[in-house]
Amino acid sequence: MGTRPLIACAAVLWSTVYAAQSPAVTVDVDARSVQPGEVVLLAIGTPASAHEVRVRAFNRAIQAFAVGEGRWEALVGIDLDVKPGPAIVTVDAGGARVTRELAVKPKTFRTRRLTVDPDFVTPPPSAEARIEADAKLLARTWESSAAERLWSTPFSRPVTDPANSAFGTRSIFNGLPRNAHGGADFLSPAGTIVHAPNAGRILVARDLYYSGNTVVIDHGLGLFSMFAHLSAFDVHEGDRVENRVPIGRVGATGRVTGPHLHWAVRANGARVDPLSLLAVLGKRDE
Repeated sequence: MGTRPLIACAAVLWSTVYAAQSPAVTVDVDARSVQPGEVVLLAIGTPASAHEVRVRAFNRAIQAFAVGEGRWEALVGIDLDVKPGPAIVTVDAGGARVTRELAVKPKTFRTRRLTVDPDFVTPPPSAEARIEADAKLLARTWESSAAERLWSTPFSRPVTDPANSAFGTRSIFNGLPRNAHGGADFLSPAGTIVHAPNAGRILVARDLYYSGNTVVIDHGLGLFSMFAHLSAFDVHEGDRVENRVPIGRVGATGRVTGPHLHWAVRANGARVDPLSLLAVLGKRDE
C-alpha cells in the first residue's frame, strides 16, 4: 500500500498512559479528525521478528495487517454514538505492549426533516416479518468478514457526484424521530453506474425493506461497504469484485425522497463516515 504522509497534528491526538513501554514498538496515527463517525489509521512499527500485532480499542479487537517488514497498519472506527473523552488503545507486538489514550472530541450532528411514504415510518403489520428478517441478515453479515485483507489499492468514490447529505444527521421522518443517518448520500441521477470503492466479496445483493435494492461488500478484516436504494444490480451474492467494477445503478428504492446513492461503511462494528475512510485510505485527489 505504500507509506502515506501522516497529518501534521497527529502528535496532539495522543496522550501517553505511563506504563512499561518498549521503544521497539511505535504507533502513529492518521485521521481526518478524532470524533464520532471517523476512521483512525494506526501505523505501527515493530521489531522485524514480530509475526503478529494485536490491537484493541473501544472494547473491540481490531485486526492489524502487515504492509512491510516491521510495518503494520490497523483501522480503528469511532462509532457515531461514541461519547467524547479519553479512549484507551492497546497494541501488542513482539512481546511488548504499548498503551495510548485517544482523545475523542465532541461532534454536533445536524437534524433533517423528510417526508416519505408513511409505510416506511410506521410499517404495516404485514411488513414486520420481512423487517425482522432483514435485520437478522445484516446482523449476520457484519459478523462474516474475511480474516484476511481483500483490498489493496486505495479506496475511490463509487460515483463522481458530490455527497449532499451528511453522515450522522439526526433524521425526522414525517414528524417522527428515527435512527441517525449512517452513511453519506450522493445526489446522482437514476441509472448512474455505481462502482466498487475497492476489492472484496459480495455478501448481500437483494431487496431490503428500508434500504431497497442493497449491495454489501466485505473488504475483509471487519471493513464493509453498503450501497442502498439501487435500481438494478450488476453483481450477485458470492461474487468477488475488484476495485472500480460496476456493482449496480443508482435508484430510488426503499425509504427515499428521490433518486440518490447511499453509501455506508462499517469498520470493526463501528458506523463511520465513508468520506473519512477516503481521507485516510483514498486517493490523494479524492
